[in-house]
Amino acid sequence: MPSLPVPWPWWLSGILIGLTVPLLFVLAGRAFGISTSFQQIGAMCCPRSRFDYLRNHDRRQGMWTVVFAAGIVTGGFIGAKLLSAEPPSLLPDAFHGIGGAVRLLTGGFLIGFGTRYAGGCTSGHSITGISHLNVPSLIATLCFFAGGLAVTWGAARFLF
Repeated sequence: MPSLPVPWPWWLSGILIGLTVPLLFVLAGRAFGISTSFQQIGAMCCPRSRFDYLRNHDRRQGMWTVVFAAGIVTGGFIGAKLLSAEPPSLLPDAFHGIGGAVRLLTGGFLIGFGTRYAGGCTSGHSITGISHLNVPSLIATLCFFAGGLAVTWGAARFLF
């Protein structure tokens, strides 16, 4: 089985992610962001929803987001399972059991709520928004980092 002997350097990965924004725009005329794929999936699953957010979503125009998200998942799977010398486990041991499931569910809810409330996800604001010199995206990115640091170095010590 082929494997990459060491992980790629952080700077190479950053360059490749950074190139995704202009390539996606030039080749497909689309802006990079992933949270819209959840709206697309919701609109596909509930076409007669009472929520305008899902009912009025253009499912035909948004299908590319689901394909893009599937490509991210597939690439991650290939990288983790087929190219890694030691494939990582899906979840760390701390997240097995009821307590771990509650933490994952709570975290997922907060991320989903924050994504909707902020008008986009971290990748959309941090990568696409900043590359478009969007000041609200810069502010959102600073808040993402501040919140992450606060939880990592503060609240996480008391919660986990």
